[in-house]
Amino acid sequence: MDVADTSRAFGIDIGGSGIKGAIVDTTDGTLVTKRVRIPTPRPSTPKAVAEVVATLLRGADWHGPVGATFPAVIQHGVARSAANVDKSWINTDVDAVFTEAAPSATDVYVLNDADAAGLAEARFGAAKDVRGVVIMLTFGTGIGSALLMNGVLVPNTELGHLELDGHDAEKRAAASVREENKMSYKEWAKRVDRYMNHVQRLFTPDLFVVGGGVSKDAAKWLPLLNLDTPVKPAQLLNEAGIVGAAMAAIERHGE
Repeated sequence: MDVADTSRAFGIDIGGSGIKGAIVDTTDGTLVTKRVRIPTPRPSTPKAVAEVVATLLRGADWHGPVGATFPAVIQHGVARSAANVDKSWINTDVDAVFTEAAPSATDVYVLNDADAAGLAEARFGAAKDVRGVVIMLTFGTGIGSALLMNGVLVPNTELGHLELDGHDAEKRAAASVREENKMSYKEWAKRVDRYMNHVQRLFTPDLFVVGGGVSKDAAKWLPLLNLDTPVKPAQLLNEAGIVGAAMAAIERHGE
């Protein structure tokens, strides 16, 4: 699809189990095309993942800006960690790998997956029009985080790796921990509450947004939290990464 509309971009969300993509209208955060999902290859090496990215773009016949999330610390396009993907990604220029693979695309801009979700929620979701400090926490296999000040992202916060009770926080309070230990929401919420109070003391945010699969069951555990900071469940759910990646690509394209 050759596109003259400068508000549209292709967003790709790379996860440990699936890679999803769609064309996004970044003026309202809607998906212009149906979301396509391809299983994440095993092993998830740079070459294998880049081939999936290329397949998604060819399938959409897309030749415009592209944004992609990646489950890692991303510093100027380079992966400095590797969560749920092959360790060979560490110190790889992800921007360059995906841009080279993209058929006739302008440039692929890569950012951390939680950061992309935070951008989307700040523009179109639970944190829309909220001034001050917003922290989004995504509870899944681990705990991802996004820190925004007046809607501007401060990237790569990695608050899931704060030390809590002598442990990496996500080893205590991630959604996967609840599932693995067959904990009730009441039991798990005690750990989440302790973790989020720790984050609250460090940053004094104006709003917490909680995402990840457990946000769909927010009514079962959010009321159990004892925080001074307001907490809202994420609104964009599975589309947040795609939308945030596309937004980041448009902003980068316009620089």
